[in-house]
Amino acid sequence: MKIKGIKLGYFAAGLSVIAILLGIWTTFFQSRGFVQTTATIVSIEEVPGEVDDTEYVVTVEYDVDGTHYTEKLDSYSPSYKEGKTVNILYDPENPSVIHSGGWMGIYMIVVGALILAVVLVSAVRAKKDLSALREMRPETSYAPSVTGEERHLYFLTDRGTAKFGHRIEDKDRRVLYEAKVTKFRLTAPVSFDFIDHEHGRTTPHLIGQTENTEWDTLLIDNHSTFSFDGEDIWKHLKRSGITVDARFLEGKPLWTKYTICRDGREIARVESSSMYPHEEDAEARGRLGNLVPVRGFYRIWTREQNLSLLFVTLLAFARSEANDGEGGNYGLLFHKKRRT
Repeated sequence: MKIKGIKLGYFAAGLSVIAILLGIWTTFFQSRGFVQTTATIVSIEEVPGEVDDTEYVVTVEYDVDGTHYTEKLDSYSPSYKEGKTVNILYDPENPSVIHSGGWMGIYMIVVGALILAVVLVSAVRAKKDLSALREMRPETSYAPSVTGEERHLYFLTDRGTAKFGHRIEDKDRRVLYEAKVTKFRLTAPVSFDFIDHEHGRTTPHLIGQTENTEWDTLLIDNHSTFSFDGEDIWKHLKRSGITVDARFLEGKPLWTKYTICRDGREIARVESSSMYPHEEDAEARGRLGNLVPVRGFYRIWTREQNLSLLFVTLLAFARSEANDGEGGNYGLLFHKKRRT
């Protein structure tokens, strides 16, 4: 099993620990026994770096015991200028081996410690938020199904910001149900208010970062999930009685349709959409607007009057890379459960 998307908090904590260890090694061990002297910067050369960044190669010259050396420095600072004098450390047994001194190591220690502190504080706060949520509402419950006349609705996702939310609109663009961010964290679950405008109810929820897992058996046999109030979203839906039958739309191999059932009874039919789910918007944008399905935008046909559980189901697809009701693609392609 390969992990493609580890939680950002774990990743940041790992990088911070590495930075601290490298800083300690650079400051206290790498230059042990080295001697300090002064050197003059003779050139600063720009070279292409990774991911289109620019890197700088600094060349200095210095004298040790009457011998002149010209070597490349292992660091760069915006304050460096040609002709400027800087302190360096050299190996007395091999003066051509130099380092820029201990400031870089100290910098890595300080930055690593700050990042680690932010991650730990964020994790503690997130744990407190989850405990408070469970004390206030021990178990996420949904209103019973109430059947009415069929409605044609639209699920939309806000784009262009890390604090993106979701909403269900009717054909008149009236927002019926939505999720708004109330507290955003990069390294911990994000706090949302779920607002049911039709029934005047607001419910807080915690939604974690998305994690993607790819199984070695088949490239397409993957799994994508996130936590919902501290529980795996797909387990949460299953426990709430949700099953999803995923199929390709006829004549549109990239487009999907879902039949969503609650306790064995159909509550909605859903189709993927372009980012303009309202038909008049798609037509105004021309044919191109209908050619590419965009995750997070769906057209809905439902007789269900309580939209909370349907909303959470569509949110599971919108915030993950999954195409079936178990968090992968296997059910869509083969119409069977994913192998474990």
